[in-house]
Amino acid sequence: MKPRERLLTAIAHKEPDRIPIDLGATPSSGISVVAWQNLLKYLGKEHLQTWVYDVVQEVVQPEMEILDHFGVDVLDVGRNFNQAPGYWYKLELIKGFPAWYPKWFKVEHQKDGSWLAFNNLGEAIGKMPLGATFFDQTIFPYLDGFPASYDNFDLAMQRTVWGGFGFTPWDWANQPGFWEMLREKTLDLKAKTDKAILLGVGCNLFEWGCFLRRMDNFLTDLYLNPDEVHRLLDALMQKHMDLLIRVCETVGDIVDIVKFGDDLGTNNGPLIPVETYREFFKPRHKMMCEYVKKHSSMHTMLHSCGGIYELIPELIDAGFEILNPVQINALNMEPLRLKKKFGKDITFWGGGADTRNVLNNATPREVKDHVKHNLDIFSKGGGYVFNTVHNIMPDVPPQNIVAMFEAVHEFY
Repeated sequence: MKPRERLLTAIAHKEPDRIPIDLGATPSSGISVVAWQNLLKYLGKEHLQTWVYDVVQEVVQPEMEILDHFGVDVLDVGRNFNQAPGYWYKLELIKGFPAWYPKWFKVEHQKDGSWLAFNNLGEAIGKMPLGATFFDQTIFPYLDGFPASYDNFDLAMQRTVWGGFGFTPWDWANQPGFWEMLREKTLDLKAKTDKAILLGVGCNLFEWGCFLRRMDNFLTDLYLNPDEVHRLLDALMQKHMDLLIRVCETVGDIVDIVKFGDDLGTNNGPLIPVETYREFFKPRHKMMCEYVKKHSSMHTMLHSCGGIYELIPELIDAGFEILNPVQINALNMEPLRLKKKFGKDITFWGGGADTRNVLNNATPREVKDHVKHNLDIFSKGGGYVFNTVHNIMPDVPPQNIVAMFEAVHEFY
């Protein structure tokens, strides 16, 4: 099978010729700067570059040579935007690991060894402490309460790290002719590759409440200020639906998978009860999924970290076809439990290797055994795309990354 056919077959809950593979098609299925450069050195491919397209998490846009080396089957639309002359500049944020960053990303090194990152308003909205490898949010625009009006909503969103530091293609969204450019570059990508194509749109709901109000406040708001929460979510939905309409009109006939995001889980279970999800978030998720399905040929993916076992039936009913990153090290998220209960109703995209306990600590032989055990469960009957549990972190040895992908290709 060709890569696109292989991946779409799996999403259709049929077994392809082999398990489809993702690396770097989303900012939660990729590889960090440190792990990437260690991998290049290990493979003898140090001629390849380090393009940091997710500046918050320090996640790399993998070079096609590596994607082809590991047999990756899916690409992110955004990578086709990052080839313009002068788009990148070189910077060494993590000591010993110089890399290329988008030219709009402005940082300053502080006396205590930390880095501050600034939005286009000149505000320091992110901080990377000394010894860290990602940026923390420093400003919560609605920390002191909900605004009386959402007329300046865009400004508030730009003051958060995820609103101020958008990754491609959305960092181009304010350029003249962006939507025409999006269609042109998506068509170009589809013409020159046989891999499936994915576009991340975000459209987060719960997470935006946390970004704007801070998580502790927003969790309390769900109980003490429900009317204000609904008002905030309605304002978000207006923006999200405007975006989805343009996306469906522009590339809905080209893109294979559209990725939404909303982290709803912790290591010990959901952040919110099922009833709370049903009241605030499910109707809005359902509205977005139904629109995509009615007005495009794209398959719907939700990225949601953590233990969300109790929420999965609701997410399926809301219209999500694919779940990522499948955090198998969280409560009730064991592969066998997930596949037995939900394997016929949703595609699991991830969960192939535990990045927190196994991939970073085990021997290559143990990594292979771990991966093949997970594949034996997840791959039956299709409905599975291989990826790690979230991004490959700095502490993962390169030999374990190689062993992991070897295990996928050895499985059949």
